[in-house]
Amino acid sequence: MRLLVSGSTGLVGSAVIADLAARGHELIRLVRPATQSRSRGGGLAANSKQVLWDPQAGKLDSGAEDADAVIHLAGASIAGHRWTPAWKKELCDSRIEATRNLVNALGKLQRPPRAFIAASAIGFYGSRGDEELTESSAGGTDFLAQLTRDWEAESARAAEWGARAVLLRFGMILAKTGGALNPMALPFRLGVGGRVGSGRQWMSWIALEDVVGIIRYGLEGTATSGSLNVVTSNPVRNSEFTTALAHVLHRPALFPAPAFALRLALGEMADALLLASQRVVPRRLEELGYQFIHPQLEPALASILGKRLN
Repeated sequence: MRLLVSGSTGLVGSAVIADLAARGHELIRLVRPATQSRSRGGGLAANSKQVLWDPQAGKLDSGAEDADAVIHLAGASIAGHRWTPAWKKELCDSRIEATRNLVNALGKLQRPPRAFIAASAIGFYGSRGDEELTESSAGGTDFLAQLTRDWEAESARAAEWGARAVLLRFGMILAKTGGALNPMALPFRLGVGGRVGSGRQWMSWIALEDVVGIIRYGLEGTATSGSLNVVTSNPVRNSEFTTALAHVLHRPALFPAPAFALRLALGEMADALLLASQRVVPRRLEELGYQFIHPQLEPALASILGKRLN
């Protein structure tokens, strides 16, 4: 297939590019005019190309024509900056406005892509305590939930020009480099790790290898459309997660991070990303028959971190 990919230098994008290029697909990276070519996978494959994309103006170079599908992963980092009013605007613009402009530009092509595989997030649900959340659950009401709802609405508009829209609600992605795992593991490696807040909040997670597998599944599964919770079937409480991480790293988990200290340091972001409870399950992926590569937390952590379990 001929595939357009935005956000190709990010955690998920670089892994997707490497995997799909190795399988013989033609990859066209959508890059901003000022963005230098780079790839975490060690360089572009021979069957990878670039097309200039201006997300503010919604302009695409002619090289975007004749693509079979789009994998849209672009967006400013949710966790990379304190949520000031200016950064909240950047989060919204880089997702909602950029997606709106991309969908509009793709719809004007002579032959628009037949599939639009778009990033989203389980932040859609907000913090919901012990409630089990599936794709049919209502959305939340906080900033992140509203942002995600509006973001998905723009992605879903790809159906207007006949594309099969797949909205990937990513949970916490566990990877060897990049993402949340290494910052979380550092205190444990130093011997000062522990639960976050009460430790009772639910964490819905997935290994990067499964994220790539699900994106590939979305590309190949022509009957797949709508929202997919991209998490394993085994969410855990934060206390369980930290215990598993400590065990894999052969370190103690004795020093909790108090909620008040996290709020003081991170503001609103602490409640949305660290203290929120989201017990999300991949109901639609289960119904579609997707087989997870890493379904259980502790073996997944050991595999990703290159550790042996006792």
